[in-house]
Amino acid sequence: MIDETAEEIQEMQTHSSSVVAVRAAQALEELVDREFATVEEYTRALERNGTVLRRANSSHASLQNAIREIVGDVTDADPDSVADAKRLTSETIDEVVARIESGKRLAAENSVDVLEDGATLLTHDYSSTVLEAIEQAVEAGKTFDVYVTEARPRYIGRKTARALSDLEGVDTTLITDSAHGLYLEECDRVVVGMDCIVDDTLYNRVGTFPIASTADRLDVPVTVLGSASKLVGEGFVFENEFRSASEVMAEPAEGFDVENPAYDATPVELLESVITDEGRQTF
Repeated sequence: MIDETAEEIQEMQTHSSSVVAVRAAQALEELVDREFATVEEYTRALERNGTVLRRANSSHASLQNAIREIVGDVTDADPDSVADAKRLTSETIDEVVARIESGKRLAAENSVDVLEDGATLLTHDYSSTVLEAIEQAVEAGKTFDVYVTEARPRYIGRKTARALSDLEGVDTTLITDSAHGLYLEECDRVVVGMDCIVDDTLYNRVGTFPIASTADRLDVPVTVLGSASKLVGEGFVFENEFRSASEVMAEPAEGFDVENPAYDATPVELLESVITDEGRQTF
């Protein structure tokens, strides 16, 4: 399960960073069912498999923090027996997963007031927190028109569009990424998720920066939603992921290179608000 989860993360079969962190944390539960002769053998396996999961996507701050916490809590506790180490592992995994999931839910709850009834929104890529926020707002009786960018080259935005189209009260339109400048003129707000915010920079799916820049030029407020655990300070260095060129172009590139970065960097000064489970953040 651990190797399969790491491969799944690398292949981006799960797209939300919160979902990735939860899946990675739960994958470590596999070690609880294995046999180990000593505590040292168990903790070595925990550290080794934790490293495998973290290397699957070094850019996901929530994944990195979740795995480090689980491995660190178990090894720092210096358990007396393998049984104690396994029990502590399971308890820590449950705590980490509960905090990630509650953080997403609370961030969504805190954003409902910002999403005004009847507003026209634009969102980019796929964010489970953004989806939950719109779902909660709809449950509160609000309606929205929502433009969703495709998020090329993997077209992850289509997943968002399909999910939103199932919500009564949401009129959903899928657009190409480069069309955002045209449709932003109709929008009241941009709402996106985040991979992480490091110091004064938002890292999110590539395409976020041009959307935020255009929105700033057109005086359309940009709101970012996510767990406070994704606000990272000193000690974390964001590493962009460059994916296969075949996602951009199926045939071989002859005489030219193809770049396929997964994320871009948006200065937080372009953001009107960042809302987390701890409320509205200031920078």
